[in-house]
Order: sequence, then structure tokens, then C-alpha cells
Amino acid sequence: MENKTKQLTFKVKGTGDEITLKNFHAFVAGYTGRDTAAVQQHIDELAEIGVPAPKEIPTFYSVTQDHYDTSGKISKDENLTSGEVEPVYIRHAGKIYLGVGSDHTDRDLETEDIAASKLACAKPVSYQVIAVDDISSLSLDECTARSWVDNLLYQEGKLSGLRTPKNVVDLLIERTDVGDDDFICLGGTLPLLEKKFKSGGAWRVQLELPNGEILEHTYTVN
Repeated sequence: MENKTKQLTFKVKGTGDEITLKNFHAFVAGYTGRDTAAVQQHIDELAEIGVPAPKEIPTFYSVTQDHYDTSGKISKDENLTSGEVEPVYIRHAGKIYLGVGSDHTDRDLETEDIAASKLACAKPVSYQVIAVDDISSLSLDECTARSWVDNLLYQEGKLSGLRTPKNVVDLLIERTDVGDDDFICLGGTLPLLEKKFKSGGAWRVQLELPNGEILEHTYTVN
């Protein structure tokens, strides 16, 4: 793993403790739908417009440590970019934490090269996270995910269509070189309400857990 100076600090809800990732691996998980037939259909549709099929399902796209950002401000180029709400899986000192983030992506570039599109934008994530005692028992099926762009509701729904957190994390460890190191990974999203990407200056992403606990992050695009 390349050593870099970027650090990410998170506050653990309910304890006030902070954790800091220093030398860590950074990924974005793609094609994390639980219905593999539907995922394959989507891949086939993309192939028809020239987007290469992934070698594995799900796919873990490697990004740099610098891509992940908790500042609440990111920049963009002239292309169409947009965010989407996703659970964030973090491992620090062997312990798993859950956050919320946005896989902000260059949608123009995405039609040509998905891996490159993931590298084109910063990945905003929440400063607050929740400590996960046992990832085997962590279910997000009844978790409601929402996103807003410029105060308009953009996504809303349960995350029961995604692979379980344990499955995503297990496959990440199995298929990459993380070993016992710290890592952070966006874990997948749900469909857009209007089925059309929108750009915007103000974004808000939220996970509402079954117990009423909320993880949320807001950011602006300059």
C-alpha cells in the first residue's frame, strides 16, 4: 500500500471517540445488487452501448486515499456529475464502522470507462460513524436510504436490494490486497426516483436505521 499523508478522522456516535485512518486502502464497490440476474441484465445493457463488462461481480474499484473527503465541499469539471447515497464500510484497527457517503461520479465518463469515472470525483463521506460490534448480524434491509439534490428528493428506499454488509466486506477482503490493513469502501446504492441523473450544487445523503438512528452528510459542489 502506498503511504500518503491524507488522513481521515471520524467521530463514533454514542461514545464521542474519534478514529483516524492514516495509511489505508480506498475502494468503491460496484454491482452490489443482491439479485444477480438483474445485475447481469444491467451489465448486458451497458455492454450494448460499449461499456466493458466487469471481470467480477461485485467489482471493487480502487481509488486513492485523497478521493475520500469529509470536508463537505468538493469540486467538479465541466462534465455532468452527480452523487448517490451509499453505506460506507470502514475498518480501523480490526474493527468495522458504518457511515454514509456519496459515490459522486462523472456521468459522461461513466458511459465510456466506469473505473475512470470513479476516479474523476471526490467521494464525500460523513464525519460521524457507528461502531459495528458484529458485522455478521448487521442488516441494512430495513434501513431507509435517501438523497437530495438542491433540496429535491432524489433517492429513497430500503437497502434490501443490496448484498449484506458481511458479504461485501468478506468479498473485498478476499479479492483485494487489504490484508489486515485499514480500509474504507462505498457499498452500493438504490435506483433514482426519476431514473435520470441530475447535477446540482447542494447534496444531502442519509441512512435511517430501523432503531431511528440517523447517519447524514451534506456537501456542496463548486
